[in-house]
Amino acid sequence: MSPLPKLTDEQRAEALRKAAEARRIRAEVKDRLKMGFLTFDELLAEADTIENVGKLKTLAALESMPGLGKVKARRLMTEIGIAENRRLRGLGEAQRRRLIEHFSPGSASGT
Repeated sequence: MSPLPKLTDEQRAEALRKAAEARRIRAEVKDRLKMGFLTFDELLAEADTIENVGKLKTLAALESMPGLGKVKARRLMTEIGIAENRRLRGLGEAQRRRLIEHFSPGSASGT
């Protein structure tokens, strides 16, 4: 493993600020999902345009959906063929379409 780069105090402070901002944005997105203020379709649109949302793990997003806990989220990912470490921005078109269909209001499997 290569040694960590030498950072100035200002660079370190900026890196910490950026990391805190990224965590805050991802936490807000998960809260909006949990409370039903954001649909999965809207989430994927945000993931395409907002870098920190795109870096959210798909599993974490699914676990935040109302009515979907850890077990159901993992089961859904397995059914669709999504790796556990896949991030929203890394989802393929077929995976995105199947997730949107799953959460669409008229689907039998939608929550």
